[in-house]
Amino acid sequence: MENRYSTAISLGEVAFHLQEPHDFEWLTNLGHAFRVFDQQDSGNISFGVEIEGKRRFVKYAGAKPLDYRGDPEDAVRRLSQAIPLYAALAHPSLIQLVNHFPVNQGYAAVFEWFDGDCLHSHWSFPPPAKYDHPDSPYYRYKHLPVSRRLESLDAIFSFHAHVESQGYAAVDFYDGSILYDFSNHVTQICDIDFYRKTPSFNDMGEHFWGAARSKSPEEFTLGAPIDARTNVFTMGAIAFGLLGGETDRSCEKWDASLSLYEVALRAVDPERELRYPDVAAFRRAWDAAKLMES
Repeated sequence: MENRYSTAISLGEVAFHLQEPHDFEWLTNLGHAFRVFDQQDSGNISFGVEIEGKRRFVKYAGAKPLDYRGDPEDAVRRLSQAIPLYAALAHPSLIQLVNHFPVNQGYAAVFEWFDGDCLHSHWSFPPPAKYDHPDSPYYRYKHLPVSRRLESLDAIFSFHAHVESQGYAAVDFYDGSILYDFSNHVTQICDIDFYRKTPSFNDMGEHFWGAARSKSPEEFTLGAPIDARTNVFTMGAIAFGLLGGETDRSCEKWDASLSLYEVALRAVDPERELRYPDVAAFRRAWDAAKLMES
């Protein structure tokens, strides 16, 4: 049997494994690597890199990470095609793209560094540790006061109202796309690479991009529309993930008010037409429910 761990690479302060050798001299020339995020199944491998005295987050496609089963060329195409999204959807709650360029047969995107924790840090806290280990970012987040989590959700909803206003659908948005700075209580969104211009539709069937716990019924159905009502479902699912029992959407698992629970529950209605028509309408209902409790 092939040893999947046969290719070890060291760069700066980091070491990791790939399925096959790969040249990272370009990254060494770019700056000093101090973090690596190598356990992704997207085909990307990412680094924290100090470049000219500034910390940056560098996402790269072109290598073969251990958990990637696809063709590196597909990952390169996806990353390069995602670059315009970061300009089109620029927002205070979205990580900022500062540079991007082809590298040999690969592609690199350089973002500002955000000193936060990913709420789905499966590389350090795979389930069930994600949910019950006191050092897990998700566990720590779920134990923040409800007021802090509501502030965080406001940033997420604000960004997605902006996304919608620009005519996009939030494809593959889940808790792994959320970064939280526990020191300064700031929320940032990363990894919007699969967001799509609307109108769009599900062209992959049940394997459409996204985490099952956050996907709407149409994101499992070939040919179904992916649109504003899909965005609404995603926002409701995220609300249940951060304030409730995730896929257990019972009131008993909900940490906030009954009024907010009812808004979130309507957002995740399996019947599309019973949801709010768009994120703007969802936000109005959400904000009104918050005011009722103040």
